[in-house]
Amino acid sequence: MKSFLALFAVLFTFAASQAQHNLGHPNILLIMADDVGVDVLGCYGGESYKTPRLDALAAGGMRFEHCYSMPVCHPTRITLMTGRYPFRTGNPKWGSFPVEEERNTFAHVLKNAGYATAVAGKWQICMMKNDLDHAQRLGFDESCLFGWHEGPRYYSPMIYQNGKLREGLEDRYGPDVYVEFLIDFIERNQRKPFFAYYPMALCHDVTDDLKDPVPFGPHGHYDTYKEMAEAMDVRVGRLIDALERLGLRENTLILFTTDNGTPVSYIHSAEPNPDPKGKDTYIRIPVVSKRNGKDVPGGKGSLTNGGTNVPLIANWPGKIKASQVADDLVDFSDFLPTLAEFAKAYLPAGVKLDGTSFASRLVDGQPSPQTWAFAEHGKKYWVRDQRWKLYDDGTLFDVERDPREKSPVKELSTEAARAREKLTAVTRSLDYK
Repeated sequence: MKSFLALFAVLFTFAASQAQHNLGHPNILLIMADDVGVDVLGCYGGESYKTPRLDALAAGGMRFEHCYSMPVCHPTRITLMTGRYPFRTGNPKWGSFPVEEERNTFAHVLKNAGYATAVAGKWQICMMKNDLDHAQRLGFDESCLFGWHEGPRYYSPMIYQNGKLREGLEDRYGPDVYVEFLIDFIERNQRKPFFAYYPMALCHDVTDDLKDPVPFGPHGHYDTYKEMAEAMDVRVGRLIDALERLGLRENTLILFTTDNGTPVSYIHSAEPNPDPKGKDTYIRIPVVSKRNGKDVPGGKGSLTNGGTNVPLIANWPGKIKASQVADDLVDFSDFLPTLAEFAKAYLPAGVKLDGTSFASRLVDGQPSPQTWAFAEHGKKYWVRDQRWKLYDDGTLFDVERDPREKSPVKELSTEAARAREKLTAVTRSLDYK
C-alpha cells in the first residue's frame, strides 16, 4: 500500500508540474540579498567567500556584468517594486512607501495575472507594528517579515507573519524561518503559478539603531561578514533544492540580485553602556574582499561601482542557456516589466515606467534595448553605459579604465565627446526634479 501511495504521489507531482508548464506562466523566485556586491560571489571573481550554490546557478544560466542598484537599500526596493525611479515618487522618506504606488507593485501585476504571491525576509518600507496589512495592500497574499527597527532579524527574530506577531522563535535563526515559510508557500501553491519574493536579511548588520543589543549568534559574537555571506549561499541552495524535490525546477525562473554594494564595515560585537538609558557601543570591523587577486573595500552608500554594481543571475533550465555572460545594461526599474513579460501580465494602467524588459535577452538571446542605467542618492545622480558615467554636475568618468573614479575625464577624445553628448541627452529626457 505504501509503495502504491508513493508512486501515486510521484505521478501526481509530475502531472501537476507538467500541467502548469503547459500554461506558459513560469513560477518566479526572486531573491534579493542585502549588502552584497559583485566582489562577494565566486562567479564574479570573488575569492574571500565560498558561494558554490550561487556559482552553480550562474554556471547553469546567465549572469550580468552591468546590473546597477541604488547605493543603499530603501530606494532600491522602491524602484524594484514599482519600476520607477525614486525621484518620480517624491523620494519617499526612509522606511516608507509611496501610497499612490501601492496598487502598482510587481506583486499586484503578477497577482492580477493569476499568480499566488508571497514575500519573506526584509521589508523596510513601513514600521510593521504600525501597519500590519502593508504587505497585503502591496499585493502579497502571504508574508513573513522581520520587524525593522523593532527587534532582531537573525537570532531569536521578531517576525510578523501575515500581519501577526509570531511566537515561539526563541533561539531560532531568522533566515531559516524565512526560507521555511517560502518553501511551505511553494508546496501549497505548486499547482498554480507562484511568485515568491525573498528579500534576504543576509548579509546586513545584525541591527540598525536598536537601543538594546540583539542576541549573539552561537559563536558568542555577531556573525562575521564571511559567515553571513556563506549562510546566504546555503539558504539560496535550500530553496533550489525544494524546487527540485517538488519537480518544479524546470518551470521556475530564478532571479538573484542584491540591493546595493558590499558594506564598508559590519558589527562584530556590542559593549554594554553602563548608563541604562544610553545605547550600547557596537564594535565594527571593515569589510575588504578579494576579487580577481585585488583587495576591494566595501562601497555601500557610494555612487561608485562599489556601491551600485551588483550581481544579477538568471536561471531557468531548458529556457535560459547555460554559461552565458551578458553585457547588457540593467537597473532596478527593469525588473517589473521583465516579470510582467514572463507572466504575460498587464502593466499598471496609466503609469509611466522607467524600466525596460530584459526578458528577450534571457530566453531568446536578443540584446536589451536599454542603452543606459540610472542611480541616485541624496539628490545626486548619474547616468551611464558600459564604459562612460556622467554625473548630474557634468563630471564624466571612463569607468572601464578608472573603475574607482579617481580621475574625471577633462580632455575629451572623440569617443568621450560622443559619450558626453549621448548621456547628456539622457539626463535631459529624465527631467530629474
